[in-house]
Amino acid sequence: MKSLDILLPHLNHTQVWGNSHCMLDAICIDSRKAKQGAAFIAIKGTNQDGHDYIDQVIDAGVRIIICEQKPITLREDCCYILVSDSSKAAGQLANAFYDFPSKNMTIVGVTGTNGKTTVSTLLFQLFTQLGYPCGLLSTVQNIIIDKTLAATHTTPDAPALQELLAQMRDAGCTHIFMEVSSHAIHQNRIEGIDFDGALFTNISHDHLDYHKTFEEYIQVKKHFFDMLPSNAFALSNTDDKRGMVMLQNTKAQAYTYSLRNPATIKGKVLENNLTGLVMELDGYEIHFRMIGTFNAYNLMAVYGAAKFLGQDPIECLQHLSNLQGAEGRFESIISGKDNILGIIDYAHTPDALLNVLNTIQQLRKQGEQLITVVGCGGDRDKSKRPLMAEIAAEKSDRILLTSDNPRTEDPEQILNEMEAGLSISHKRKTLRISDRKEAIKAAVSLAQAGDVILIAGKGHEKYQEVAGVRHPFDDKAILKEIFNLFNK
Repeated sequence: MKSLDILLPHLNHTQVWGNSHCMLDAICIDSRKAKQGAAFIAIKGTNQDGHDYIDQVIDAGVRIIICEQKPITLREDCCYILVSDSSKAAGQLANAFYDFPSKNMTIVGVTGTNGKTTVSTLLFQLFTQLGYPCGLLSTVQNIIIDKTLAATHTTPDAPALQELLAQMRDAGCTHIFMEVSSHAIHQNRIEGIDFDGALFTNISHDHLDYHKTFEEYIQVKKHFFDMLPSNAFALSNTDDKRGMVMLQNTKAQAYTYSLRNPATIKGKVLENNLTGLVMELDGYEIHFRMIGTFNAYNLMAVYGAAKFLGQDPIECLQHLSNLQGAEGRFESIISGKDNILGIIDYAHTPDALLNVLNTIQQLRKQGEQLITVVGCGGDRDKSKRPLMAEIAAEKSDRILLTSDNPRTEDPEQILNEMEAGLSISHKRKTLRISDRKEAIKAAVSLAQAGDVILIAGKGHEKYQEVAGVRHPFDDKAILKEIFNLFNK
């Protein structure tokens, strides 16, 4: 329980109506979870406005209302607090309610279109091996030292995020590594967090269903770096043409990493094959178990962050050489009988798919066929659908268009929009099978000994959302099952 009077000085508010000498034991932004003893923050969302539910939460027992608009009727037994931005207020209030958890830990945020999960996970693994009790906030999972929690969003809402940080602090964590999505930045979910460092991986076509324009998407990512304090570090990939944009106005200590340009952290790929990468990194030659040029960038980012957090470079490289990254990121399975290589990858943007396919092209031997199974999510950016199909067809010998998470859309209509990106010659090597399991089975039946199958789009996910309902579905488990079936 906390006194509202104690929390109010940490909340940017303009006016208070009613008695603020009251206690609260929770912070709520979802009216469905409102209960007695909670403070309700009315946030104007994309589809709904929390202000419309103020009467409903009061009926549920809430007596503290934080809002941007003064209600027409004020209840005498309630306290109303007027703020200019409710989404920021949520972070500010939650930060104070949980006793400012980020002040007591080193927190590094990773943003960009692709690579966030891998970089965050590698940082967690590295610092754990270096002996630090760590926390991880990622798309795949949240981890508090050795306790794993399910992740529902790339970045949780502000109250949930501050609660997680408080749990990590109370468990003894010293370092936290977290993905920072563009939605989280734009919706102020990270308000109140004291970041000690930020990394930019890359930016490409994604989330335009939300941000509307690519320029807005870039500016949202940049805002994260603009927010950093002067004692933090900002590390950016300058081989991405927007890499330097991220650093333009930051007050943090700015650093860069690159394979192609002069940079603070300079890398060079010496060998790239199915056994891993051999790189020259920051003047050291090292073998990594991870595969592909895109992972060379991830490894540079992780090494740079560790270096700027004061860790020993050689010790970091020794540990990094044995790490394998996040689940569902270029994860491979080999069939027992025909030596078919199956690769599971989360690639769900045109750029990510191109990176994975280019890596496979570089690694496969002459005569080996590449078969790609790919879909696009429903209720998301439709403009990338024809691009995804075009890239898959251009880089593969055969492709199977299938469902990803159709959500509330018609799967066949999604496939129609993907197929619109295919030329006549590309259509000749394309199959449409909306049932994802059947598409994976068809890919295995088409494969010959030594061929490569890429199953793209879902990676670590253990569900498929169809007609708004989530059903159990695991690409890796399905592929193993089908491999075993064909091996009999």
